[in-house]
Amino acid sequence: MKRSTSTATAVRPAPEASVDPTSTPTPAPGPTAVPRPRADAVRNRERILAAAREAFVESGSATPFDEVARRAGIGNATLYRHFPDRASLVHHVVLFTMGRVTASAEASLAEESDAFAALCRFTHAAADERIGALCPMLADGFDGEHPELLEARTVLEEAVVTLLTAGQAAGLVRTDIGAGDLMVALSQLSRPLPGIGCLDTDRFAHRHLQLFLDGLRAPARSELPGSAATLDDLRQKTM
Repeated sequence: MKRSTSTATAVRPAPEASVDPTSTPTPAPGPTAVPRPRADAVRNRERILAAAREAFVESGSATPFDEVARRAGIGNATLYRHFPDRASLVHHVVLFTMGRVTASAEASLAEESDAFAALCRFTHAAADERIGALCPMLADGFDGEHPELLEARTVLEEAVVTLLTAGQAAGLVRTDIGAGDLMVALSQLSRPLPGIGCLDTDRFAHRHLQLFLDGLRAPARSELPGSAATLDDLRQKTM
């Protein structure tokens, strides 16, 4: 009796694909690029922030959205598309103002050959940016610990300290003041008095700021009471 034999079918490996040594390998797909906002959207956003800042200076951060939209020359829908609620608008107005003031400090130091002239240029530019309007907004339930705010504040403080230190190192600015003194005076002198209906205060603000700046010149003509105010002092009292 013959044993039946079964023939196993051999599994052959698949042929390797031929590779052209001269061909360029196809790159792996990278992350999808984030589209940049359109130019008109950027312009609308900046117009809204500038208009809101002016409205907040005059009437406080409770200014109706309708009024902000009117000042910006846009519709309410466009305003809400950028800033869905008041907290978002106030948050970004603060960041907008701080960013522009920081840019003024950096440009003043870079473009002025005289350190005291740089300090004067920055102070007047910061007043034009309505930096005095920040204080009421920061005190009105504002999230002072938001990471964006903390970063913007750090950059601004470094720029102001650098500017003031340059003037003191050059012997042009008295050394018994701190950056906190400068920021307090700037904030107070550039903010309109509440409830007086006097909105055209720019010409007074710049006169009084220059009087203050002249008092910073070295050598000092008097001895200041107390100690220099630092930026840490301001944070403990306002943030």
